[in-house]
Amino acid sequence: MIEEIKEKLLENKTLVAVLGTIIVMLIGFFAWSNVTKTTADAQSDLPALSTTFSASSSASDLKTERSSSQTETQKVFVDIKGAVKNEGVYELSSGSRVTDVVKLAGGFTEDADKKSVNLAEKVTDEAVIYVARVGENVAPATTNSQANGSAQQEESSDKINLNTATLAELQTISGIGAKRAQDIIDYRDANGGFSSVDDLANVSGIGEKTLEKLKSEVTVD
Repeated sequence: MIEEIKEKLLENKTLVAVLGTIIVMLIGFFAWSNVTKTTADAQSDLPALSTTFSASSSASDLKTERSSSQTETQKVFVDIKGAVKNEGVYELSSGSRVTDVVKLAGGFTEDADKKSVNLAEKVTDEAVIYVARVGENVAPATTNSQANGSAQQEESSDKINLNTATLAELQTISGIGAKRAQDIIDYRDANGGFSSVDDLANVSGIGEKTLEKLKSEVTVD
């Protein structure tokens, strides 16, 4: 039986060889298909990676530009004059104080009146600092709050006081003639004075629009 099978196999060597070749070709085809698919998938991922990198690069550039812009806005330029060793314009970081400017200018000269400047005051862009010399008639330095208070007081003193103004003084107010000035005095006498500027609305002939215009010129203090 076995001998018969061997004889048949020997007779069909050509058939066996052909079948073997076909099997090898099929295996090679499937292997090549898998490699091609893997390469195509890898190439399809490249645009996505490129887009991600581009977006990341743009975001990084934008962040750098913003950071650079913020750095520029944080710089101030201050002009210092008077009794310092090196007068001139100096660049400082925002939040710097007068003492920092004095140091950049080389410090005070021997005849400097140090009371003429407030070393603790913060400087602002385009500020001018003058350091007086001993004997110069310069008012001592004040803080910003003191300066603002003085300015407000001066502004208030320039206004017409409704409770003390004469008929002639009231007529110096824009839009107030002799009759309207007399009406203001009559209201003041009848009501014991003005408690606020808004009380002018109770005077005959003075409406809301007129009142708004008068507020910058009158006071009751």
